[in-house]
Formats: sequence, C-alpha cells, structure tokens
Amino acid sequence: MPEIRPSEEFVTLPVSIPPLPSFRVQATHYLYLRRNAPRIPTPDDSRSLYVANVPCDSTEPHFRALFSSLVGAGRFEGIAFEQDKKTSRSSHEPAQAVRLAGHRKRKRGEEDFRDAKDEDAAELPSTWTRQVYDSGSCAVALFADEKSAEHVLKAVKKLKKPKHYPVWGEGVKGSIPSLGSEWLKDHNKLSYPGNDIVQASMDAYFTAFNRKEKEAAQLAARLRNEPDEDGFVTVTRGGRAAPARRDEAEEAKQKMLDREKKKKDEMTDFYRFQMREKRKAEQAEILKRFEEDKKKVRAMKEKRGKFRPES
Repeated sequence: MPEIRPSEEFVTLPVSIPPLPSFRVQATHYLYLRRNAPRIPTPDDSRSLYVANVPCDSTEPHFRALFSSLVGAGRFEGIAFEQDKKTSRSSHEPAQAVRLAGHRKRKRGEEDFRDAKDEDAAELPSTWTRQVYDSGSCAVALFADEKSAEHVLKAVKKLKKPKHYPVWGEGVKGSIPSLGSEWLKDHNKLSYPGNDIVQASMDAYFTAFNRKEKEAAQLAARLRNEPDEDGFVTVTRGGRAAPARRDEAEEAKQKMLDREKKKKDEMTDFYRFQMREKRKAEQAEILKRFEEDKKKVRAMKEKRGKFRPES
C-alpha cells in the first residue's frame, strides 16, 4: 500500500508484510497512530492510541506481537476494532417490552447476568472462525498505562530504515485460525450446524422471549393502575396492552389536525369561481395596502413641512 503523508497529529508505523503463497512479494503496510481523543471522553483515553488503516487480517495477537517488538511484552492490554462495534445482534425483546422500556426498573446484577447468559445461548454459533476487516479500518489500542502509550509513539518515530520495520504476523502462527482455503472450508462446515445446536438455540430464544413478555404484561398491568403526573388514573376497557403515553396522544392529535387542514385545503380551490373570487380578494387587499401606504407618505410630508437645512 502506498504511503500517505500523515498530518501533524499522526505518526506513521510501517510494518513489513512477508511474502504469501498467493503473493510472493514482500510489501510494506503503513499504520497511523495518535493519541485517542473521542468526542465523549473515557477514563482510558490517556493510555490508549487510535490506530488507522489496520490490515484486513488484523487480530489481537497480531497487535500484541507488534507492540511487544517495539516496547517489550507486558505493556499491551487489548484492542477494540471499530468494525466490531457496528455489528448488531438480533433483538430478543417483545414489542410490548420495548414500549415499556422507559418504565422498567433497573435490574440487579444477578438478573442482568441471567439475561446476558440467555441471550448468548439464544444466538447461533458464528459461521466464521476469524474476522476479516475492511480496508482502511481503524481501532483503539489499550495499554497498561500512559507511559506505555508514550513509549510506543517514541519507538515508532525512531523507525527510519526498512530493515528495522517490525514484521507483521511474526510469532502468531499457530495461535490463530488461518485464512485462505482452510478459512472458507471451515465457514462451509459452520454454516450447517447440527440439529441439536439449532434446537438448543431455539429453546433458549423462546424461553427468554416468553419470560420477558410475561414481565412486560405484569408491568403494563401495574402501570394501568398508577396515577399519571396530574394524579389521574386512566380507565381503559378492552384489550389495550399498555397505557397510552403522552407523546403518543400528542402525535395522534397532530395527525388529526394535519388531516383536517389537508382536507380543507383540497376543498378551498375546488371550483373555478372560488379561484376567481380568491384572486379578486387578493387584488383588493393589495390596492388597500397601497392606498394606506400613500396616506402614510402624504402625512409624513405634511408633518415635515417646508423646513430646509442651511447649506
């Protein structure tokens, strides 16, 4: 990959990519590092580095070996890839539970752990043995302390000659799944899990779903008998699943007003004589304002009189 001229806040970290069976030429890849400064500060910002243009086959062992070759072992703690944060999981929440999320009490630690465990059990196993990232992706590397992050930046600035460039993937062979044809073969196998695995995932999903649906129904029944901000209790009859929210009532009222206004506008200029009368009224209004302006100008002139300033 060609080197990009970095800005003043970034430092360039060149790494040597060894020859591969599919590309038997040694190459140089450029990573760009700077202090991590997110829009919302976190307690770990001082001991973390923002890494741009990470290789597509990046893993945590790769970066552990890379930073260990620069500043020694024991300083690197972990790395969070930006692409992993964008990966969304399927929701296990019933529709009624989502509506009542704002009224739900905060759960205790045991209940949170139980929900997380049930959601993990309800997920099907991944079909990939290893993640491959988009070209030009970024990540945030976390170190033991602020001095470790500073030592990394200083060590990167000292890299001048290609023979001193760290080798990408050195020391991680055998500790991570391989790519290439083996990676695709494993994906093909994992795409067809056994019936027992699928059945266990379905059972866990519906167990969690039914429990949350029951909790949401109990919460809706309790809220139906609680007074609102003004001290009134909404009396409902029939199969309403949950109490109406204030924003829902205001939204329904606004929709009704919009429909009435649209209907009125459509019937205003329906006939030709209505359009003719409307134009006449507009012309009369313009003439009326013109005459009023003339009177104002005439009054201002009379008030000013024949006074002339001395030259």
